[in-house]
Parts: sequence; structure tokens; C-alpha cells
Amino acid sequence: MEAAVDGAAAAYPPWADTPLPHRARVMARWAAAVSAAAPDLAADVVREVGKTAADAAGDVARGLEVLEFAAAAPSLLAGTALHGVARGVDMRQRPLPLGVVLGVTPFNFPVMIPLWMAPLALVAGNAVILKPPPATPSAAVRLAALATEAGVPPGALAVVQGGAATASALIAAPPVQAVSFVGSTGAGRAVYAAATARGVRAQANLGAKNHGVVLPDADVAAAASALVGAAFGASGQRCMALSVAVVVGDADRHAAVLDALVVRARALRLGAGDSGGDVGPLISAASRERVRGLVAGAAAEGATVALNGTAVDAAAEGVHPGGFWLRPSVVADVTPAMTIYKEEVFGPVLLVVAAPSADAAAALVRANPYGNGTAVFTASPAAARRYAAASGVGQVGVNVPIPVPAPGLGFTGGGGLRWGIFSFTGARGSSFTPARRRSLSGGPMGRGGGGGGG
Repeated sequence: MEAAVDGAAAAYPPWADTPLPHRARVMARWAAAVSAAAPDLAADVVREVGKTAADAAGDVARGLEVLEFAAAAPSLLAGTALHGVARGVDMRQRPLPLGVVLGVTPFNFPVMIPLWMAPLALVAGNAVILKPPPATPSAAVRLAALATEAGVPPGALAVVQGGAATASALIAAPPVQAVSFVGSTGAGRAVYAAATARGVRAQANLGAKNHGVVLPDADVAAAASALVGAAFGASGQRCMALSVAVVVGDADRHAAVLDALVVRARALRLGAGDSGGDVGPLISAASRERVRGLVAGAAAEGATVALNGTAVDAAAEGVHPGGFWLRPSVVADVTPAMTIYKEEVFGPVLLVVAAPSADAAAALVRANPYGNGTAVFTASPAAARRYAAASGVGQVGVNVPIPVPAPGLGFTGGGGLRWGIFSFTGARGSSFTPARRRSLSGGPMGRGGGGGGG
């Protein structure tokens, strides 16, 4: 670890002095290398996370989009000028790199999230250290090797393996001037507190609880298919999973939507890689047991387990016996007071909640502290606009179950999801690692310069 920190600190000054167009060209070459290595990166994801081939390919593709965006970053790193701030005085503002930037990444997107962090920091002139989780060490190493081949100088992008203690030590390292984190709520709050306690800039994306609202005029079949795909894709192990279906309407409408959800969830197959499966394993035995406990606890609190996927016979399913498998579960009659509603499940579980009106559904979503994204299913553009305005969530999909914006617009949520003022990617994301330095200039002394103020 010490060698990586020292190497990054040494690599930073000459990399920061490298002309910005050259750094952008390095990002473009890195993007080309990642594109060529996409099958190998996806194979890393399948092997270590257990994703389906389609989910693994998506992990790589979405990360590559951000890397391509970074190659166009010079326009976002332009300085600004304001003339006449005082008599004979002009002001200029320009972005300068911070130094060494630390990225602490989660297991569930081992390609995409490092590529959220490293390219925008590197193109701004910083050195970067990535700390991937112990469960998924390989993709970050491959990405760093590809970056070196593309022209990122030795030491400017390092990978340090380890767990929570390693992350804490890296945050405390004096050369580290910014910390970017994606992961669980508890870990993210600890990272944010440790970084800001020593005056280090920090951003953290934490846990989420996303709702999909089915209005009375929505097509039941289409909404159910979208909800099931968004809830159980990546085995529910993603912050953009639609883990709560809010059904607006009477009891008959609720029953119709619930039945459609159960039918589609039951039809999903287990499997990883290119096996033809729809739902891969969970990342660990501990994760599997936690999800099982939440489903059992919901039943004990009065919820109805309409589809229970917590008991899996691997041999009967035709999947690897060493995988931490769970089939999809659908839990109905859930209320906001239940533990399973209040906590991020991070597994293949879809909750179903009833709401008497669209306003009540929006209020439910607005009251949730982890509003990363939300979706509304409706045939009415006017109803969609009203819901989007009332939900209080930063990312809203209208008949789109996972409303992740294009990289140029940034990734952000609401409520307690994000700590720090900067979003990931986009123009706001590109402002995280450069500091904005301002200078005032005037004419020669005695000719109106040196002035002004108050």
C-alpha cells in the first residue's frame, strides 16, 4: 500500500503538468483498449460476481461510456473569466488537479464504477488509487494495465487490494486529497466521515430503495415485465434495482398486478454467464442468509410471501452447487413500518405495496430516505409529469424501469443516498477532482489597478 501511495504522489506532478489535450488523447486510447478487451473484462465479472453474460456485458458497456465521456473532458475543464470585478481588475478561474484521488469501489459493478471514478480524475491531472473489494479484485487490475498501455504513466493509476482496514489506511494517507466511494450506507458514512474529518474532499453513493409506481391506467403486462426485470436483474444486487412495486388502485387492481408479477418472477431461471439463466447467485453466503432473514422477518411482521425463492436445490435447478443461489421472491402486503421495507435488501426480492392514489404513492416515495431512482408506469403524460414533480427523486423513469442517465448528464439520486455535493459522472462529476483556483489581475499600479474592493 505504501508503495502505491508513494508512487501516486510521485506520478502526480508530471502528469498534472502534461497538457490537457494529451491527457484527453490518453483517455481516448484507454477507451479503445477497454473496448477491445470487453470480452475479457466481462469474463472477470462473470467469474467473480456470478452475473449473467448480458449483465456482465452491460457492466463493461456502461463503464466504457463514461471513459469515452472523459476523453471529451477538455470542454468541461475550461477556465472562466469575469472582467471588471473592480475598477481595472479582472478575475480568472481555472481548474487545477487536487493530487492523489482514492476510489473505493463495490463488488457489484467491478468495471463500471472504477470507470466512473478514475477517468474523470485522471484527465483532470490527478493520480488515482483504486481499492476494489476482496470479492472482485481482477477487473480493476485489468483496467489499470490497459490504462498503462494507453499511456497513463506508471504510478498515476494504482490498484491496492484489501478490505475495510486497507480503505481506512488509504483515506488517512496524507497524499490522498479526495475520496470517492460507492457501497453500503454504513460503510459510506464511515468513509465520508473519515475523509472530511481531515479536510479531504469526499463523495459517497450509499444504499438505495427504489420504487416503481403502477398507476391505474398502466398496461399491467408491460409494467409487470418491466418491474420484474428491474427487480431481479443482477440478482437485485444493484443500487438501481426497483425493489418496491407500488400499486395504485383498488383490491382487484392490486391482485391483478401481483398475479402478473408472480407469474413472471416464477418463470425466471437461475444461471450465470452464458448458461441461459436470468438470475445469478448472490456474492456471499452472508448476503444470502441476510436476504433469507429479511423475507422470513417480513412474514413474521404480517406480510404475505406470494412467491418464496429462499430455498434452492442447486442440483434440481442445474446450477453450480457452490453458488449462493436464491430464486426470486415476491412479498406483498408490505407496509413502511416493516424492516424489509426500511432496509436495502440487495437481493432478488420484490416488495408490493398498495396505495389508494397517485398522490399517496408519491408521498410514500418522497418519505423514503434512499431515493436513488423511481419509475412510474402510466399511459398519461400529464400523470407522469405530476408524479415526477411530486416524488422528490433525482432520477425518474416514465415507463422506463431503471432511469440511469447518459454519462454527460451525471448520476445522482436524492435523500440519504448521496453524501457530498458532487454527482458521479456528468458536468458535476467532472468538477469533483479539480479545484477551482481564482486569480485577480489589474493594470500597473497607479493606473487604476490593485484595486478595489470592499
